[in-house]
Amino acid sequence: MHYWLRASSSDFGGTLPQPRSGHSAVNIGKSKIVVFGGLVDKKFLSDLVVYDIETKFWFQPECTGGGSDGQVGPGPRAFHVAVAIDCHMFIFGGRLGGKRLGDFWVLDTDIWQWSELTSFGDLPSPRDFAAASAIGNQKIVMYGGWDGKKWLSDVYVLDTISLEWMELSVTGSLPPPRCGHTATMLEKRLLVYGGRGGGGPIMGDLWALKGLIEEENETPGWTQLKLPGQAPSPRCGHTVTSGGHYLLLFGGHGTGGWLSRYDIYYNDCIVLDRVSAQWKRLPSGNEPPPARAYHSMTSIGSRYLLFGGFDGKSTFGDLWWLVPQDDPIAKRLTASPPKNLHGISDTATENDNSQFTLKESQKEESSFSELQRRLQIPVLMSTSRLPIVDELEDTEFLELAARSVGETVSSNVQAIQALRENWRNSTPNLIRLKELGPLLRDYQRLVARRHLESGGSNLLSFESGIPANETYRFYHIENASQIRMNDIPKLLAEYKQLPF
Repeated sequence: MHYWLRASSSDFGGTLPQPRSGHSAVNIGKSKIVVFGGLVDKKFLSDLVVYDIETKFWFQPECTGGGSDGQVGPGPRAFHVAVAIDCHMFIFGGRLGGKRLGDFWVLDTDIWQWSELTSFGDLPSPRDFAAASAIGNQKIVMYGGWDGKKWLSDVYVLDTISLEWMELSVTGSLPPPRCGHTATMLEKRLLVYGGRGGGGPIMGDLWALKGLIEEENETPGWTQLKLPGQAPSPRCGHTVTSGGHYLLLFGGHGTGGWLSRYDIYYNDCIVLDRVSAQWKRLPSGNEPPPARAYHSMTSIGSRYLLFGGFDGKSTFGDLWWLVPQDDPIAKRLTASPPKNLHGISDTATENDNSQFTLKESQKEESSFSELQRRLQIPVLMSTSRLPIVDELEDTEFLELAARSVGETVSSNVQAIQALRENWRNSTPNLIRLKELGPLLRDYQRLVARRHLESGGSNLLSFESGIPANETYRFYHIENASQIRMNDIPKLLAEYKQLPF
């Protein structure tokens, strides 16, 4: 079990990074995390902010160095590539306004010196939204991106000693061109997941590239992997972070859901287990941070540190821990909620800020019911009659239950139980449009049944009062078309509290 906690004022010292998305954050060994660049309010950034893991201190180093234009370090940019090898951080490409960049820089973090590099060989074209990973402690592999005119599917390998680029010639089937994906070295293979492809579709495919390790003497080739388990939905702008025997995927955005013309932003955690070679949902004991994409997620021992991102409207500047249940930070959940971290200010609106204490994220009462509670007025259900259909007579509900389990169960009762368990373990972004109607009706059934068990009235015309400490906001919704997009998390949260 893992827990999410927003960083408290006792976690850090120093000057915290300002809100941003499309930035990079890399681990320099086990000593530092280096944040560079990004975008906030249409302003591209070029600042460098460092977190010293041992002292728990954020600072901005005074860098030296120079480039071809006389500047000390790389110019402002976002959606670039950043890879750490030993004490060096390599930066390539990105975007400044509408311009794609193709310059190449290295930062020596021992002496905080930037150098613009003149490289050789097969030079990659300027691009943004590419993805890259280190191969051992000498080489970097980069795949894909967007050059302003087309999506790319090329593979480049850089030798950081000779500074020579080599375009890898790959035979056989190839992944569709893409940008906004992730690329992660896992032992001898490069794993690429998701991204936005040619023509605009967002993808959920997983590919492995072999032939990157010279000693193996393998012919470079791609293989599409179709792993068992609970695979993530198609997305781009997500992160994949290595942690022990698994890779952790978080966030990103996709299209579809129940309002298919809008982007859907995610805050789910999916694990790719290296041992069992399958996808799994990471068990979490509390609500995750607000959904986002183009954030950063770095690892510090068994902890993960989430920073920044964008949700389609606002840029985040918050810092969140994701920790195992035995971590000392997790003990805060049983104590009073931490104060908001001074200096973490995001442009993510007052509604966003209201989500950042545990008490608020768990309660989420409507302002009307909150007023009733404070005035000690009993919260009564409306007396209008609402027919409740038994689950064995709800055809759409039964069909959905049967499809969700296939041929693995033999009775409607077992299928219904399996569907309810699936909803109970689901997250709002995974609820599809066609599930909303059956979910709403089952929610109303379970509310009615709970009332009946405490001595209520007839199931088919449930109309009595509810105790003052219980509020069911969706009981009198007549059909799913009345549910707004931001109502889905609340509906699902209330559903999960109902016994069945």
